[in-house]
Amino acid sequence: MEEGTSRSLGHCADTDADYDVLQWDTREDCEVRQILDRIADKWSLLVIALLDRRSLRFTELRRKVDGISQRMLARTLRHLERDGLVTRTVYPTVPPRVDYELTPMGATLHETIRALVHWTETHQNAIATARAAYDVRMAEEQRQAEREAERRETMGRSVSASRG
Repeated sequence: MEEGTSRSLGHCADTDADYDVLQWDTREDCEVRQILDRIADKWSLLVIALLDRRSLRFTELRRKVDGISQRMLARTLRHLERDGLVTRTVYPTVPPRVDYELTPMGATLHETIRALVHWTETHQNAIATARAAYDVRMAEEQRQAEREAERRETMGRSVSASRG
């Protein structure tokens, strides 16, 4: 059994009409959490997006996914195949040709990813503004902390000098 995989199948919480994320089981062995961890990582999202309505060879995927190592791509594809989201077809050629494509279930996940990308595109400017404001606040807090540390150090030297 693969590391990080629950020994028993099942759901951790009900996700019907009265949906509440707080009802999810946050334990590491929660099946829902494990699946979300797998499909929401950056490499899986990119691979699923690239395989929308087409099959690609391993080498094509590697060229299209900027920054991914061969090992990480192989691992990501293996996980997606194990979860039933991607199929792998090996052709008996020299060198072997391996194609990957989304399964029907993987294709339904792509619709969700497309909605997530749309949300991101819609909100990217607001997020950039929030990040900039946060960075300004953190820089100011850091300056204040440094001034306070400097003030305490100065006071400590004054106390030591008066005792000495």
